[in-house]
Amino acid sequence: MTKELTGRHVFLITATAFAIIIAVNVTMAVNAVKTFPGLEVKNSYVASQQFQTRRDAQEELGWAVRPIYEGGYLTLAFTDAEGQPVNVENLQVLVGRTTVSQDDVEPEFHMESGRYVTELELGQGMWMLQVQAEAADGTLFQQRLDLQVRG
Repeated sequence: MTKELTGRHVFLITATAFAIIIAVNVTMAVNAVKTFPGLEVKNSYVASQQFQTRRDAQEELGWAVRPIYEGGYLTLAFTDAEGQPVNVENLQVLVGRTTVSQDDVEPEFHMESGRYVTELELGQGMWMLQVQAEAADGTLFQQRLDLQVRG
C-alpha cells in the first residue's frame, strides 16, 4: 500500500527545506560578523586625502619586497629598481590570516645576507603580511603581501 502525497506533506517538505536554508544563512552571517577583524583605517575620507601623494613617493623609491617562508623562517627581500638589496629603517610587519585577527603577530626581523629574517612558525594556508618601512630619507613604504604556506 502506498501513501498518498497530500498538500500537508508538500507544505511540510517545503517548510523544512526553507528552514534549513534560513538556518544555514543565519549561521554563516553570524560567523562572518564574529570573525571580521575590523576596519583598516578609522576614517577613510581623511586617509584618502594623502593617498596619491604617499603612493607617488613610494613608487619613486622603486622598491619591491618578496616574502619567502622556508623551514620555520620568514624572509623579506627588499630590492630597488636595479634589483639590489635595500636597507630599510623602522621595519614593522604584521603577519596574520586574512579572515581572523587571533593569529596576528608582529615579529622582530634582523638583517642577514641583505635580507630581513625572523624565526616564525606559520601553519599551512594563506597568510597576509602588512609591511611598513622607511627609506633613509623618511619616505614611508607600505605594502600588503599575500603568502601561501604549503604543508
